[in-house]
Amino acid sequence: MGRMASYRRDLAVRASVDQGLLSPAEPVVALLDTAGIRASAAALTSAFAAVTDAHVLHAFAVKAAPLVPVLRLLHDAGLGVEVASAGELALARAAGIPPTDTVLDSPAKTPAELRQALALGIAVNADNLQELDRLDALVASAPTASPLGIRVNPQVGAGSIGALSTATATSKFGVALRDEGAREGVVQAYLDRPWLTRLHTHTGSQGVPLALMAEGVGEAYALAEEINHKAGRQQIDTLDIGGGLPVNFTSDEETPTYAEYARLLADTAPGLLDGRYRLVTEFGRSLLAKHGTVLARVEYTKTSGGRPIAVTHAGVQLATRTVYAPDSWPLRILAYDAEGRPRAGEPTVQDVAGPACFAGDLLATGRELPLLHPGDIVAVPDTGAYYFAHHYAYNSLPRPAIHGFTVGDDGTVAFSTVRKAQTTDEIVAEAGGAHADALVG
Repeated sequence: MGRMASYRRDLAVRASVDQGLLSPAEPVVALLDTAGIRASAAALTSAFAAVTDAHVLHAFAVKAAPLVPVLRLLHDAGLGVEVASAGELALARAAGIPPTDTVLDSPAKTPAELRQALALGIAVNADNLQELDRLDALVASAPTASPLGIRVNPQVGAGSIGALSTATATSKFGVALRDEGAREGVVQAYLDRPWLTRLHTHTGSQGVPLALMAEGVGEAYALAEEINHKAGRQQIDTLDIGGGLPVNFTSDEETPTYAEYARLLADTAPGLLDGRYRLVTEFGRSLLAKHGTVLARVEYTKTSGGRPIAVTHAGVQLATRTVYAPDSWPLRILAYDAEGRPRAGEPTVQDVAGPACFAGDLLATGRELPLLHPGDIVAVPDTGAYYFAHHYAYNSLPRPAIHGFTVGDDGTVAFSTVRKAQTTDEIVAEAGGAHADALVG
C-alpha cells in the first residue's frame, strides 16, 4: 500500500505543476489522496469485522481534518463522525452526516450545545459528573433519542508525548477512576440513571503504544461488566473505545495497523467483542495523516555558517506542531525539481525553512537531501491530519488551497477543490478590516 501511495504522490506532484496548481503565483498547495483515504477507511472497518459480529460505528474524529468534503468522503466509505464543538458539529451537518452517526465529546460542553445535541438525537458522552447534573435537568425537561454515557479515565499511564496522553493520573479528560471514591461514584451514577447506556474511554494518541491503548479499553470493559452486574441487567449496551492509533511518520509504510490493534483487543478483552456490546471508535489521525501532502516552492537558497538553507513557502503556518516541537513531530521532506520530478543528486546536509519571520520556522534541520535550488519543490508527506487543515495565521500568511486527487489507470491525475486558497481580502476582513476606525472614533 505504501508503494502505491508513493507512486500516486509522485504523479500528483508532477500534475500539480503541469496543471498550474503550484506555480510562482501559488507557491504552496496541499493535496489529499482520495484512494488512500478510502483504503484506510476500508482497513478500519474490515479489521473490526474480522474480530466481532457486533455493530460498530466508526466515528471519524473531526478535529483531525475539519474539512466538509473529507467528512462526506468518509461517510460515503461507511464512517460517522465524532465532534467536540459546535463548529465541528456544523461541519458534520454540512457534510450530511445524520445524527445517528454522530457522537459529541468535549470537556467543556455548554448548556446550549447539550440542548442542541439532545434535540437532534446525537450521542453524548458526559466528561464529568457536573455535566451529568446538567444532563439530568435536560433529560427531565424534554424527551430525547440521544444515547448518553460517561467518559472515564482509566489512569493507565502516559505515552511518549505528554501533551497527547489522555489517560494519565491528572488528565483533564473524563472521570478519573482511580481517584478515591470515583469508581464507586460512577457506578452509582449509572444505577441512579437507567437512561445512561454508554461508557466511553480514550487512551490512545500519537506516542501511546498499542498495549497501553488496549489496557485502557480493558479497564472500561471491566467497569461496564461491573455496572451491568450490579444493575441486574445489561444497562450499558455500547462501549465507545475512542481512537488514537499512532502513525508512522518515518516512511510510507502504514504501521501499526488497525488489524493489529483489533487482534490485540480480542486478546486483551475478548468479552468486549463477543456481540453483547455495540462499539464506537473515534480514530482520526490514522485515517488521514498518510494521505495528505504539502507542496511548496523553494523561493531562495543560501548558506549560513557553512550549511545550505532552502527557504520555502511552507512552515509554521502549516506544520505548527513540527516547528514548535520538532523532536515529537518530525516530518519527512521529499525533493522535486521545478517540473515536479524527483530531484537526483548527492545527499547534502541542509536546512529546509519556512517563510515566517522567526528563526525557528524550520521544517527540517540538518537533513540529508539532494541539494535544493530556487524553483524546486519540497513535498511534506504525512500531513493529512492536524497539519494543513489547521492553519496558524503567523505573519498573516494565507491558508493554502487544498485539492483532492485521483489517479486513473493510465496515470492521469484529476484534481478537485476541497478548499480554495485564502485571499488577501479575506485576511483583511478577518483582521477587522470593516472596523478600521473602531479604536480611534
